[in-house]
Amino acid sequence: NNKYQLSSLPLQILFYVNGIYYIFYFLVTLAMIVYKSQVFSYPDDFLARDLALLFIMAILEALRLYLGSKGNLTEEEAPLGLSLALTVGSVVLSVYFLVWQTYVLKADVILNSVLLCAYGLESVLKVMAIAAFVS
Repeated sequence: NNKYQLSSLPLQILFYVNGIYYIFYFLVTLAMIVYKSQVFSYPDDFLARDLALLFIMAILEALRLYLGSKGNLTEEEAPLGLSLALTVGSVVLSVYFLVWQTYVLKADVILNSVLLCAYGLESVLKVMAIAAFVS
């Protein structure tokens, strides 16, 4: 049995920080969607789509962070790999809110750019952790 600790502390810290940032991201994005629906002519089906995607992203994010954290702490590559796969979905949704949502404000650009940078850093650390667990 391996007596060395293989789980990644920087990755675990990043999961924690991403969890807090995502709560902030979710609340601000939700508030901005509500704001946009009041200020701009926001077709109902577009409003419903943007809200639905935000809630889907929140569920995906919770699952992604849970699996990543669990995989890192138990030093198992499967949950960490699944978390890495879910990150692809989160990235696509973040790009949606960055580029394709009905109205994109400067705040959307900043929020999603930070989120995408965090996903990138997290993905690199996940790959490194998986490599350490497998070896």
